[in-house]
Amino acid sequence: MAIAAAPFTGAAPMRDTTVFDYIIVGGGTAGTVLANRLSARSANSVLVCEAGQDTPPGKVPSEILDSHPGRAYMNPKYTWPGLKVHTRAISHNQPEEGRAPARPYLQARVMGGGSSINGQMANRGAPADYDEWEARGATGWNWENVLPYFKRLERDIDFDGPLHGKEGRIPITRIFPDLWSEHAKAIGKVFGSMGYKYLQDQNGVFEDGYFPLPIANIYETRVSAPMGYLDPTTRMRPNLRISPFTQVTELLFDGKKCIGVKALRDGQEVTFHANEVVVSSGAIHSPTHLLRAGIGPAGQLKDLGIEVRHHLPGVGVGLMDHPAVAISAFVKPFARMNYFTRRHHLLGLRFTSSIEGAQQGDMFVVANTKSFWHAVGRQFGSMVIWANKTYSENGQVRLRSSDWRDQPIVEFNLLSDVRDFDRLVEAMRLMARVHEDPVMQDVSQDAFPAIWGERVQQFGAVNLPNKLFTDFAAKLLDGPRMLHDLMIRRFVWDRYSMKDILEDEEKMDTFVREGTIGLWHASSSCRMGRPDDPMSVVDPAGRVKGVSGLRICDTSIFPVIPCANTFFPAMMAAEKISDSILEGD
Repeated sequence: MAIAAAPFTGAAPMRDTTVFDYIIVGGGTAGTVLANRLSARSANSVLVCEAGQDTPPGKVPSEILDSHPGRAYMNPKYTWPGLKVHTRAISHNQPEEGRAPARPYLQARVMGGGSSINGQMANRGAPADYDEWEARGATGWNWENVLPYFKRLERDIDFDGPLHGKEGRIPITRIFPDLWSEHAKAIGKVFGSMGYKYLQDQNGVFEDGYFPLPIANIYETRVSAPMGYLDPTTRMRPNLRISPFTQVTELLFDGKKCIGVKALRDGQEVTFHANEVVVSSGAIHSPTHLLRAGIGPAGQLKDLGIEVRHHLPGVGVGLMDHPAVAISAFVKPFARMNYFTRRHHLLGLRFTSSIEGAQQGDMFVVANTKSFWHAVGRQFGSMVIWANKTYSENGQVRLRSSDWRDQPIVEFNLLSDVRDFDRLVEAMRLMARVHEDPVMQDVSQDAFPAIWGERVQQFGAVNLPNKLFTDFAAKLLDGPRMLHDLMIRRFVWDRYSMKDILEDEEKMDTFVREGTIGLWHASSSCRMGRPDDPMSVVDPAGRVKGVSGLRICDTSIFPVIPCANTFFPAMMAAEKISDSILEGD
């Protein structure tokens, strides 16, 4: 195979060879970090296969650069088509037709993965999370070991000290309270009156309180993983090749050694060989690659007619996400987003629930003054409430068929642990109190329990009809009270009002069970662990058990989801595993 046959990006010619040292399957958040670090050693030849489009410097789409992510994450150009998931806890004996309908899942398919379409939240989780990782068998991944990698990747513009990095590739900035919207200021004031401490720095000492949210953004522009790690100088390296619109369809093996990949690029089948393949496709698609290669639960593979290469029962098992619910409210015109920023979430709250044995900071709330990209979205603020420390960890990714074109069956089984359910109910009642406070009543009205349902997603889609409709609807919502109330009842409220769920325990339970969604923090479906743990999939260096020449590096290897958005933990993992690879581990 001649390398020159592939239309790679990059300005410098790579030496003619038939084998790359490393093929990275997925140019997402972790994949771009790996690409930078592995190609920094000039002797290594590195290929990145990304199923979506590239976002090279100077050609990053405006919706990705935007501080408000709505036009990016609701744009089908940047997500996997046809991917749906089950979020509710179900029994595997339950027939498919008896389950709640699968929900569309906005899994990124673009260079940078989630970092190119997400909310840019730059947090790490609790030190206790990583000590638990090591206790579960991820030797060398405790807080003391991972902190240097968090510091390596970041350039904190606002804070210095032993918990912060100042020279990394991803800048972190915050907007402090004096520049918050009036809506956000009111929320902070109520949090303070409820006894929560104001913390300037969420990434400082891990404790309860409310704070400005740190995000990967500078000069009101998103900084995605590829914007930080695949800069022009890195892309000029003669030993790095990036192949966009290249969907890997098969991992190639010689016996039990992975020797390359087969892919579809712009409709043409291509084959690439490597000394080592690193799968970096996320917690849904990484286990899918392994299962199609015959690595996974033997019974499941045999049922689909797939030859078992290696029985590894933990592949696809243990899928997690942060279960979340939301409260939204109409924001009065004077209290809406000001023109200082387009960032929609300005402050967060970390607090400890009342359950027995609660880990500190086990719950989280993000307060958004703007809910969507369009005119109506600007009129509604939201509180997204989630179980920061998640206990439900029996989700699963399974193949629908052996055909690579079929999306997998994805079952998150959120709320399968009653502790997650109980804490969301508790948090809903707590945040309802916030909205009942007179300070909040001054800036907002018509609070309601919000469900991320089909109607919301239809109105959230980025298209001209939605823009025209929402421009018109926004005028009515800001118009006479009668028209406002009509629009609220007709287009905004779902099944229940706040009064319904607060006064009727059964309705509260139903809302939480039906309204709980994940936060696109899919994790833990190919977990790191001890060699003697039958459910672990990779060792602490990311190597897949039972085969050679194959690693995984993304959120799927997390032993348990941390108390954080997964953006920074994914990059930390890639930094750490890059060191393992370069050190010959």
